[in-house]
Amino acid sequence: MAEWVDIAAAEEIPEGGYKVAEVDDVLVAVFKLDGEFYAIEDVCTHDGGTLTGGEICDHEVVCPRHGARFDITTGAVTAPPAYEPVYKFPLRVEGGRVFVRDERWD
Repeated sequence: MAEWVDIAAAEEIPEGGYKVAEVDDVLVAVFKLDGEFYAIEDVCTHDGGTLTGGEICDHEVVCPRHGARFDITTGAVTAPPAYEPVYKFPLRVEGGRVFVRDERWD
């Protein structure tokens, strides 16, 4: 079973911001929106570029390369040119720290 990976102290991730970390050789973007944390794979499924650095609008991140949009809370695609969702990681906050794990290969 996949292990929980310590990403950061919850207070290190600003409201409306994110932190990127590597989990099992995969880049994970942890966002804080409306006081809640969400973790998605930091990759645009259209062309493989990173999503972080793109504009965050409501609960969506806009790919900075071609404008595809992804729902940060679910990983779903909300606008092309991407058509495949990004993986949403299980996340927990414990003892003031944010943890994620990759369960895809369990």
